Amino acid sequence: MQQLDARELSRQLHPNWDENDHLLSVLAANAKNYPNQVAMRERDQGIWQEYTWKDYLDQVLGFAAGLEELGVKEGDIVLILGDNRPALYFAMLGLIALRAVPSPAYPDTTPEELSGQVEREKIRFAIGEDQEQVDKLLHVVDLQGDQSIIQRIIYDDPRGLEQQAHPLTIAYERVVESGQARLQAEPDLANELLTRPSIHDIAALLHSSGTTGVPKGIPLKHGHILYGARNAANAGYFTEGEIHMAYLPIAWVGDFIFSIGAALALRFIVNIPERQETSQHDLREIAPTLYFCSPRAWSNMLTRIQVGIDESPPFKQRMYHHFMNFALNLERNRLDGKEPSMGQKIWHWVGEQLIYGPVKDHLGLSRVKRPYTAGEAIGEEVFLFFRALGLDLRQFYGQTENCALAAAQPANEVKLHTVGRPFPGVEIKINDDGEILMRGDNVFDGYYEKPEDTAETLRDGWMHTGDAGYLEPDGQLVVLGRVSEVVYTAQKERFIPTYIENRLQFSHYIRDACILGRDRDYLTVIICIDFQAVGHWATENSVPYSSYAELSQHPKVYGLIQEQIEKTNQLLPEPLQIRRFVNLHKEFDANDGEVTRTRKLRRKVIDQTYAAIIDAMYHGHEQIEFEAPIMYETGETGVLKRTLRIQNTSANKRN
Repeated sequence: MQQLDARELSRQLHPNWDENDHLLSVLAANAKNYPNQVAMRERDQGIWQEYTWKDYLDQVLGFAAGLEELGVKEGDIVLILGDNRPALYFAMLGLIALRAVPSPAYPDTTPEELSGQVEREKIRFAIGEDQEQVDKLLHVVDLQGDQSIIQRIIYDDPRGLEQQAHPLTIAYERVVESGQARLQAEPDLANELLTRPSIHDIAALLHSSGTTGVPKGIPLKHGHILYGARNAANAGYFTEGEIHMAYLPIAWVGDFIFSIGAALALRFIVNIPERQETSQHDLREIAPTLYFCSPRAWSNMLTRIQVGIDESPPFKQRMYHHFMNFALNLERNRLDGKEPSMGQKIWHWVGEQLIYGPVKDHLGLSRVKRPYTAGEAIGEEVFLFFRALGLDLRQFYGQTENCALAAAQPANEVKLHTVGRPFPGVEIKINDDGEILMRGDNVFDGYYEKPEDTAETLRDGWMHTGDAGYLEPDGQLVVLGRVSEVVYTAQKERFIPTYIENRLQFSHYIRDACILGRDRDYLTVIICIDFQAVGHWATENSVPYSSYAELSQHPKVYGLIQEQIEKTNQLLPEPLQIRRFVNLHKEFDANDGEVTRTRKLRRKVIDQTYAAIIDAMYHGHEQIEFEAPIMYETGETGVLKRTLRIQNTSANKRN
């Protein structure tokens, strides 16, 4: 069995690892064996603050002891809300020491959404990053009125909160100080806290994206998390002592696995940027060895490079394009199995000194040895570009239900269309319906209070991923899209909208695309342009605009977007080519319910909100006056009115 092989491999590679480890025992071992080694760094007001493994453990135990005094009990689910901060990571581990369960939410979650989570999970305690998040939590208390069971709201950043203290609020530092005093008074308490958790305890309650309704709770146990992280290490995807930047949302499985699970198991140095807005600047100072981000983030990075080059002197532009074109051709040949000649290697070295090295240094990626991407398909142009720079960019595959660590591309067998091979200890097969099935000790045990959903997902010893795909003869996995999204046109042509949407979004001019065509005669698409990329293109091409709405409707922008659609149409069979499109005058917004917090489309909402536009496209109209409802960050609502163009592609002209 692969699982037994994985355990044997783990014993051979890491004889000090214990199969019964939990996150707290691993943290305690790090603090004991490497007390003065830096475990975490945070950039605060321009200065990097460091926490050693001993500091880390002291904070966790102090917070746990203080929390218990406040009334947190075993099994309590505690809401975590905010951006990446050391205190929030320490808080989650402190909860785990009490056998309580951290339940992180996205920092831009609205009070109404939070209220639903608080009610479903019976949350009595919440931990917020700062005044903004505390205000939202207090608003939840107001929304729930006498029904609210929230007893305490703990905050990290005291600015704006100390002077106007609310009876429900208390500072993180005060909780830690109280706990540390208790630890001094009770000498056996620290060890007792470390031995409470079990490998079978829930370490985090994460959540599905909620594309079809209320997000499902996904409990991940210590064993799931450590098994997943150690599997990745056994396969060579992580190494001990990685330098990692924690900037992804703490509510997302990728951050919990990388910044807590793998960081504890392999003693990463976790670096936290000052703010989300400064993360790219801070990345240069951090210079990580391990870097993970979504395909969209890699694409945005490429856009910034292209914008910068377009604004450079002509000579620099020519030199950049020469060496990048050379490197791109070299990488294509390498992926086809062709080794570079000695002359090409020498010229690539010259390019490294003049172009590739400086670009990587500018991005903060000069020390990255293990760059990864996952979550959706990545565009060939983007993927090839970063590999041409000399980064060994590879794709992961996984979901929250399997700790995001199921398969990855091997270093020397990268293919543009696959997501790689299963990790040791993970088994994957394809059922008769083309669905990807999976099993392994990294796979969760079932949804939170959702027995019917659990029974549907976990059947016959296998997790049904909900993804359609196939295995190539060499064992590499190809993912096509969601099984639930396989739909048919009126002519019974089968297609997966996300497959086409991903290929459209390979263009850095397109931020979002929603393919329509279910039970219709042909395919159409709603496009949300990428404001930064199209805005730069407009400036370079003397296209005037003053807003997103105005830019999206400019005839030349429609021509630009049509070019991108025509490229995708060339890859599609004629019956599935896109015949008409509209550029929406606003972006799809999570606050408007159109996308999830991870930017997955909520198709039912889009179908309802834009029903008039959809009907206009299928009735041959050339334009429509439309009012889009919008919700501002303050919670207030409004409308955005605009006359929208509807344009044909060449596929429509042929029919």
